[in-house]
Amino acid sequence: MEDLIRKNMERTLGEEISEEMLSDLKALSFEKNYDKKEYLVETGQACNYQFFILEGACYSYYLNEKGNKNVIQLAIEEYWITDAPSYFRETAAVSTIETLEPTRALMIHKKDFEKLCFSHQLFDRFFRILLQNALASLHTRIAKTISEDADHRYKGFSKRYPHFIQRIPQYLIASYLGIKPQSLSRIRKNL
Repeated sequence: MEDLIRKNMERTLGEEISEEMLSDLKALSFEKNYDKKEYLVETGQACNYQFFILEGACYSYYLNEKGNKNVIQLAIEEYWITDAPSYFRETAAVSTIETLEPTRALMIHKKDFEKLCFSHQLFDRFFRILLQNALASLHTRIAKTISEDADHRYKGFSKRYPHFIQRIPQYLIASYLGIKPQSLSRIRKNL
């Protein structure tokens, strides 16, 4: 755990983190193992944790009125995932987070997140950078979804996230990109 989270934090911050910071993180977080197709959070529940994926893969989705999954977020090793509205506003989760394969996650409770940010300015900066990056990615994704055709969206995704193409089922990637699975199959075939 220590090497993966340290690497993630130092890459994000562009500087080394202290042993004291790492020790405080270890003291205020814990690891949990999940089986394949297990829920980390379900719609309607409180999402009290941020999850840092140490091993495995998961995704978050929203079920529409027809019962179709609309993928919101994908996460593999070294990615963070949570239901942000629930976690930060202390409301019911609007999405479900489900594992795609056996997964080991580092979990940080909201109250412990606050303690970390209060006790170490670098934690506060780290999480602010994560949120800024997530917001920028979300805006880019929305802009591309409403302005680019499916071919361009998939090509951009596969170029930016080649490691997801091998790990995430194609129908979930299609949902994430706002493309019908049949269209994604056609796009992949033409490539």
